[in-house]
Amino acid sequence: MIEIKSRNMVLQGIGASPGIAIGKAHLIEEEGGISLTGKYFIEEDQIPSEITRLKNAVQQTKEGLLQIIRDLPEELQDHAYILETHLMLLQDKKLYEQTVKYIEEKQINAEWALKASMDEIRKVFKKMSDPYFRERASDIVQVCDRILKALTGTEAPRISEIEKGVIIVARDLSPAETIQIQLEKVKGFITDLGGKTSHTAIIARSLEIPAVLGLENATSLVRTDDTIIMDGAAGVVIVDPTEDVLTKYQKRKHRYEEYRAMVAQSSHLPAETLDGHRIKVMANIEFVGEVASVIDHGGDGIGLFRTEFHYLNKEELPSEEELFDTYKDIAEIMAPRPVTIRTLDIGGDKFSTGVELSEEINPALGLRAIRFSLSSPEIFKTQLRAILRAANFGNVRVMFPMISEIDEIIKAKQILREVCESLDREGLPFKEDIEVGIMIEVPSAVIMADVIAKEVDFFSIGTNDLIQYSLAIDRVNKDVAHLYQPLHPAVLRMVKHVVDAARNAGIRVGMCGEMAGEPAHVSILLGMGLDELSMNPISIPGVKKMIRMLSVEKSKLFLKEVLNKKRSAEVVRIVEEAYKKLFPDAAYFEHGYNINHER
Repeated sequence: MIEIKSRNMVLQGIGASPGIAIGKAHLIEEEGGISLTGKYFIEEDQIPSEITRLKNAVQQTKEGLLQIIRDLPEELQDHAYILETHLMLLQDKKLYEQTVKYIEEKQINAEWALKASMDEIRKVFKKMSDPYFRERASDIVQVCDRILKALTGTEAPRISEIEKGVIIVARDLSPAETIQIQLEKVKGFITDLGGKTSHTAIIARSLEIPAVLGLENATSLVRTDDTIIMDGAAGVVIVDPTEDVLTKYQKRKHRYEEYRAMVAQSSHLPAETLDGHRIKVMANIEFVGEVASVIDHGGDGIGLFRTEFHYLNKEELPSEEELFDTYKDIAEIMAPRPVTIRTLDIGGDKFSTGVELSEEINPALGLRAIRFSLSSPEIFKTQLRAILRAANFGNVRVMFPMISEIDEIIKAKQILREVCESLDREGLPFKEDIEVGIMIEVPSAVIMADVIAKEVDFFSIGTNDLIQYSLAIDRVNKDVAHLYQPLHPAVLRMVKHVVDAARNAGIRVGMCGEMAGEPAHVSILLGMGLDELSMNPISIPGVKKMIRMLSVEKSKLFLKEVLNKKRSAEVVRIVEEAYKKLFPDAAYFEHGYNINHER
């Protein structure tokens, strides 16, 4: 979206990493790669040499990534795991062999054959129902782009050689490029492509550098040395601002940095309310390498450990030992803090050559998550065996995703018992009395929460999917994304119903959707009686600080007022009014609480 206001050109993108940056633009021109890939035919006797070109380009790309990993300073070593995922994609036989096949059968150049293979694999990821996994398509594109640059003899942008404090403007930045950003030289970055759950965004948040992604056409509108303002929380970029706007954002930037510094100083204090109620504030992560960020930001544990990476776009299914080693590492590092391992939550797509599934018209409503696990018991049992064995090394809990009826829990628990029996017979050490929980993500689970609560040890409310399914809104569809509203009265009533059902059954209840990581929502969630909140690690300090400034009793009174409102805008209004009184100097409430009243 583009809006012209006198000198100001306002671009709206996706707020990927919070913070305000003001500076001169540094436009990275596109050289080689996907955008300039051309197609031409080759003679039959040229096929071997074309395949050799491809092989050499893949090897060159691999060596380049390995060199970047070797050159990482010690403080950035925790992020090497993301680059290692790109190395794994380079070794993907499907990508390589399909490209070779296209060269041989269609007699086309390696660049075009690779692009065709990339498009085929990308379609698989784009069909996945979860926006997080759809975003993994960007990893495929970025890896192929590096190979294409090697094929055409062009170089990736030398981010590390930027000489002055600028805001980078690019079509896209890969994790390999982002991780080379030197914070004393680069104030932030904006890109045409990318989303909030991309690995590039994850690195930006870890580095705590402002980032706005998905602007679509920033590179065609912004020129090098243009003055720009970027707001990484609201996803706003202002090109050529007036003096008044510049002054306004300079003040916001100063207040925001003061606020962040204040919050960071107290991040390791417990999240205890003024009237003595302690809440666990935990993290959602995907890789063992993210654990350091959880600890650094004062996390009380792992509320959601996603386990899908080992299965995505692999030639073979992961072995029990491979899974066990990963789960054991995270359990040992975090002990005695809890680690909640979610079993496979992946759509009914062909995610491994070891699994063939029929194509689905609507994967979001198809064979995914617990449905897939129950339909593929051997895959499910392998994962459960690894989890139970790892639980012997720490405080591990298992969580089943997308439960829609009680039979699914009963069947899953029966398979869990069978796995315990098999491990016992084999004499392998494991933890039999592991806590079992489920994610509440669909309306049927909300309605049946009182019945389901009797079968499990804890609930975790996954608001991302719950909001999407309940309001019939695809949050990555730009035409309806503005309707995706965590403070919708229907959503709040559903969350309260689930919490009440858990309370009546005497089990714990937490929340692991993005709603949990928004400090402005904390009073409402405290009033409802949630025991745990789980979020992106960078959000932990702000949420803990908010909890320490509130009381549960006053939050309950505030909740009553909220639940009396009939419209989302009314809820938003009273929440903003309450928080501006509590935090009059925090820039967060001017730019971080990004909800449009008119919507």
